[in-house]
Order: sequence, then C-alpha cells, then structure tokens
Amino acid sequence: MNGFFKIPAPINEPIYPYAPGTTERKLLKAALVEARSKTLDIPMYINGQEVRTGNTTDLNPPHDRHHKLGHFHRGNATHVQQAIDAALAAKADWENMPWEQRAAIFLKAAELLAGPYRYKLNAATMLGQSKNAFQAEIDAACEMIDFLRFNVAFMSEIYNDQPISSKGIWNRIEYRPLEGFVFALTPFNFTAIAGNLPASAAMMGNVVVWKPAFTQIYAANVLMEIFIEAGVPAGVINLVYTSGPETGDIIFKHPDFAGIHFTGSTGVFQNVWKQIGENIATYKSYPRIVGETGGKDYIIAHPSANADVVRTAIVRGAFEFQGQKCSAASRVYLPKSLWAKLENDLVTEVNNIKVGPVEDFTNFVNAVIDEKAFDKIASYIDQAKADPNVKVIAGGTYDKTKGYFIRPTIILTQNPNSITMCEEIFGPVLTIYIYDDEKFEETLHILDQTSPYALTGAVISQDRYAIELATKILRHSAGNFYINDKPTGAVVGQQPFGGGRASGTNDKAGAKVNLLRWCSMRTLKETFTPPTDYTYPNFSEE
Repeated sequence: MNGFFKIPAPINEPIYPYAPGTTERKLLKAALVEARSKTLDIPMYINGQEVRTGNTTDLNPPHDRHHKLGHFHRGNATHVQQAIDAALAAKADWENMPWEQRAAIFLKAAELLAGPYRYKLNAATMLGQSKNAFQAEIDAACEMIDFLRFNVAFMSEIYNDQPISSKGIWNRIEYRPLEGFVFALTPFNFTAIAGNLPASAAMMGNVVVWKPAFTQIYAANVLMEIFIEAGVPAGVINLVYTSGPETGDIIFKHPDFAGIHFTGSTGVFQNVWKQIGENIATYKSYPRIVGETGGKDYIIAHPSANADVVRTAIVRGAFEFQGQKCSAASRVYLPKSLWAKLENDLVTEVNNIKVGPVEDFTNFVNAVIDEKAFDKIASYIDQAKADPNVKVIAGGTYDKTKGYFIRPTIILTQNPNSITMCEEIFGPVLTIYIYDDEKFEETLHILDQTSPYALTGAVISQDRYAIELATKILRHSAGNFYINDKPTGAVVGQQPFGGGRASGTNDKAGAKVNLLRWCSMRTLKETFTPPTDYTYPNFSEE
C-alpha cells in the first residue's frame, strides 16, 4: 500500500464525572466488586508467552492490606536475558513494519481502553494503587488514551518533517528505530506513565523490555492485556517482574542496550546513569537516557492573590492521590496578610477531608502505596512534632491497622530551609512558610535556591507585574510552571510534562520531542545528475 496517510486528529479524552446516578459510576462500582471477588495469578510476558515461575508475591490494596487481590510471579536474571533475546528476535519484523500499521495497533489500544477496558483498568488502578475514582479516571483512562492518540499523531508529524532539496537533488530523512532494545523502568503512581514509557518507544519501531514497580503490577497486567489484544506482536514489549539490581546488571552490560525510558526516584536514576557510564564502551551506540525523577514542588502566593484560589490550589495540589504525584505541591510560600485571611479556613478544610478506602467514592484521600512509604512519611511527621521550630497545624495522625492511612498534614515553619521544605517526602505532607509582604522578590530567590529539584511550581497573583517577576526569577525552578492554578494535572498535548535540575532530563512526555528520543535520523541525499568532472570552474585559466 502506498499513500501519505492522515492520522485521525487527536482530541483529549473526555473525563467521566462519576457523579451519583450516572452510568459510569454504576459500571465502575461493578468492576470494583468483580475485581475484589477474584484472586489473580499474574504472569510475566516474554515473547508473547505467559511465564510463571512459582515464586509468587501477593498483591494487596494499600487501603485494605489484609485482602489479597492476587499474586505475581517473580522472575530472575534468566528471565531478563530471555526478554532481551525475545526483543532482539522481534526487532527486524517490527521495525520494518510500515509505520501506519504500527499506528493502527496503538490507535486500537486507545479505543479498547476508551471502551471495553476503561472500568477494568480504572478499577485495577483504584485497588492496586489506592486511587479514588476521579484520580484513576484522569490517569489510567484519560491520560493513557491521550498518550496513545497524541503520540500516533506526533509520530506522523515527525515522519512528515523533511528537509528542502536543491535543484537536481532529493534530500530525505529516515527516522530509524534505535539500534538495539529499549528498557522501560516505570513507577507505581501513574498507570498512564507505566503504559506510555514502553508504548512510546515501541510506537517508533523499537523493541522493549519493561519492568514496572511491583506495587503497580496489578494494573500493568491489564495494560499488557490491552497491548496484546490491540495486536502488539510477540516480543515487541516484554514485561518482567525482577529485582532492580539483577535486572540492571544484565541490561546495562548488554551491547545492544540502546536506551532507557524512566520515571522514578532521583537516586535510582543517578545510579542508572552511573552504570551506563561505567559500561559506555560496551554499547554499539550511545544509549538514550530519558528520565523524569523527583520533585519538591511549590506554590507561592503574592499578597494580591485571591484567598479562595490559593486554598483550593493548596488542597488539591498537595493532597490529591495522597501527595504521591511527582508534581504534588509540598512547600508553600504565603504572605502574612494573606495567611491571616486563609489560615482558619484552610486548616478547617484540611481537617475535614474524608480519608478512607477507594470503594467509598466520597473519600478524597486514600492510602499511601505501601508500608515502606507509610513509615517514611510518618517519620517526617514525628520529626516535625518534636521540632520546636515548626508546628503541625492540621492532620499529623496516621494508622496502618487496616490500610496505610495518613491524614493530610500541614506543617508551619519559620525557616524556609527546614527539612520538610527541602526534602522530597512523597506523601500527604505540606509545609508552609510565611513571608513578610514586602519580601515577595526576596522570597522568590529563596524558593529558587531551596531545592535541587525543578519539576513543577505555581504562582498565584492578581498583580501582573508580580506574575512577570516570578516567571522570570523562577525560570529554571520548574519545567512545568503554573499561573493561578495548582502545580499538578498536566494534560497530554496541552502541557508537555517534565522538569530539569534533579527532576530529570525534561524530555517532555506528551510532546513530539519525547518521541524524537526514540529514533535515530538518517539523512539521504540523492543526486539525479551527478558530476562527471572533478574540477570546478575557478580552476580554468583567464
């Protein structure tokens, strides 16, 4: 088949509200009941085959930790090698498949997710990662659908981006897949990220070894079902559940390692980069290193800010999904005059937030992901309670009897460099620093220099000069900068997501630039009437 194929124009998937009485609410509740009624036996997927080892680990809802959703089969070094071998064996056929056929597979995956798999994947995300209905909908359903549809359109735009040609010459650019395999290392907190990291690389003709966080495997299994049903060939995406050290020991020493697509902690990413550097002479080509890591995201309000806008941005930005978003607000800078108006309402609102299991749709906050996270977050709260220089003004309690529940907590500090203003906590803990109204500009500089991270941030102001000043001074403090909004909720195709400094390589998921990282351009120049004489006119005598 020949043709310049036009991709269906992508639009952002509409978000279902799940309001009482709606059809989608009934269907999602039914999917939750069905999922809880089963105990799944979840395999790895290598070369299109389900692989079970018998070495199993249980999967439990973080909000109901004594209930078993199922178990997954853990692999070892041999399975990592098998996944690499399967990927490389599938590579030739996959990269030579016409691009529109690859596009069709992922467009079909988007339709499967928008239709028959929507509630199954949302329910898996709610139960496995303790996300409420709205947070699961904007993540597992809508963002993943958007990634698939928009990335196909971006792929088409990339292939269509061609150089000019002089007379008698035809210049072309071929966007080749990388030479080797791509490793996708994905986090627990966003099902869409877990799906996009392997899918975006595969879409560009690459083959992938995918290792998800163990606490996200319950939903990752559903994503793999969707990929398979959509027609992703055997060996193109291989899903393994192996330990980090033994996986890295094989992958980062393999000569065909071509790149890593990563979202996770800064420490892990820095260690990955170090391993790649130590093995650089081993590889056939320089690997692409793409990573989105931690954040210490902020909100700063100007004295002109609307108190209701600030309060809403704080509550949503800090406490949605228990603060377990890379973009979640965890430090806030407020002027004294605004704090006087805001304090009582904010504290009251936060103390009234409903906390509980996801099955109750009225709960705003659910459980943190696991016991390790719970203990870490609780330790920060305990330190704050023991520190005479800070004050816990909301929340501050926690309980893991039934699930890993931590009440939304606000800490008030007099020191802009206190521990909870600087260190990433990744939980429902927010620290507020109050500054003198006339020190807005000075506070902007303090904010910029406080954290090594630069992922997201927000300024709230009704004074345009203040907005302009903040935008300028905080230029490198956030890869996604929000004006009069919370610092979370980036939408594919609208706010490409990623940050700099210790927050990653800023390769912007949800944008064309990310897909460019998964291809290697070859320039072709064809001359139709090539010269037959090596000399140039200037060599002739007068």
